[in-house]
Amino acid sequence: MAESSRDLTLRRIREALQQPAPQPAAPDFAAPLFPAPADELAVAFAESFVRSGGVFYYCTSEEHFFDQLFTYKKEKGLDNLFVWEPELKKLLHTGGIGFVGDETDWIAKADAGLTTCEALVARTGSVLVSAGTASGRRLSIYPDQHLVLARTSQVVADIGDGLRTVQQRHGDKLPSMISLTTGPSRTADIEKTLVLGAHGPRSIVLFLLDDEAASQAPA
Repeated sequence: MAESSRDLTLRRIREALQQPAPQPAAPDFAAPLFPAPADELAVAFAESFVRSGGVFYYCTSEEHFFDQLFTYKKEKGLDNLFVWEPELKKLLHTGGIGFVGDETDWIAKADAGLTTCEALVARTGSVLVSAGTASGRRLSIYPDQHLVLARTSQVVADIGDGLRTVQQRHGDKLPSMISLTTGPSRTADIEKTLVLGAHGPRSIVLFLLDDEAASQAPA
């Protein structure tokens, strides 16, 4: 007797179930999650950083950085830019950029703080900061605006690469605070209304200095 269409369908299903299902290839845990040529990491970071709400400035030289920072301070009316890291103070002195280098009345006057960072994560557009600098925990969290000076050589592909950078730099003496900052502080916990500056700075501004271009410039 000829098979009915139902019997034919069931037979095909049984035959298919008897065949072993193809297995996906075993994951390569050593492969990078964010593969990209080294010269494209800075571009990838900039795109992710801006997408998360950050303000990005590309600086081809220290002089260009001075110009960009001076203009930004003037546009935003930043009378009190706090800078506590000795190398940053020295750099700003060279460029004639005004800043506040001590902690006198800083809580009441902290319009903005300028810090360095440990690394920049291209995949998420995050700035990896720690308490391992003279800026400590406070200057990247308390002021209304967090300004960061970083270099293209600090851009890494993923969070794991950033954490390894911290470990290599500090060894067994890891900073007491390591944090990823992805965009300005924000929350929508109350009535789903987005509020900036709820738990930290309302804006994060990154000045990315191309140290490769600077190193290749003629003397």
